[in-house]
Amino acid sequence: MNQPAPCCTRRQVLRGASVAVGGLAVGGALAACSEGTDPGASVDDVSTSGAGEVVVALADVPVGGAVSAEVAGVAVLVTQPSEGEVHAFSAVCTHQGCTVTPGDGVLECPCHRSVFSLTDAAVQSGPAPEPLGEVAVEVVDGDVVVA
Repeated sequence: MNQPAPCCTRRQVLRGASVAVGGLAVGGALAACSEGTDPGASVDDVSTSGAGEVVVALADVPVGGAVSAEVAGVAVLVTQPSEGEVHAFSAVCTHQGCTVTPGDGVLECPCHRSVFSLTDAAVQSGPAPEPLGEVAVEVVDGDVVVA
């Protein structure tokens, strides 16, 4: 009795499996990118509805670093590039809206590796086309407050 010919060779099965796994990985990465926030939405929201709101205690912001915070429901980054010099920026990446996080002496987007300056959020590298939006802040009684 003759056995039917196999439908696929071992090589074809392995090739098909690797294509399927690769498709899942790319699909997951694209989904992660699409879940970001609108890059143009946040700075105005913070400035208008967050005025006078305490963002973080200055003592919690490392010199030469940054911390993540939230103001008026918007993710922000508060930086202290040098002792007493404080800035706040939208944490929404200008590339595709992912949430930027504090890095080692910089601000980093985990999605596509854009890197921004602590001082003015200028793009230092990556696909981001523009700096992060700045939020006006001031230090009042040891707290960083939306101006």
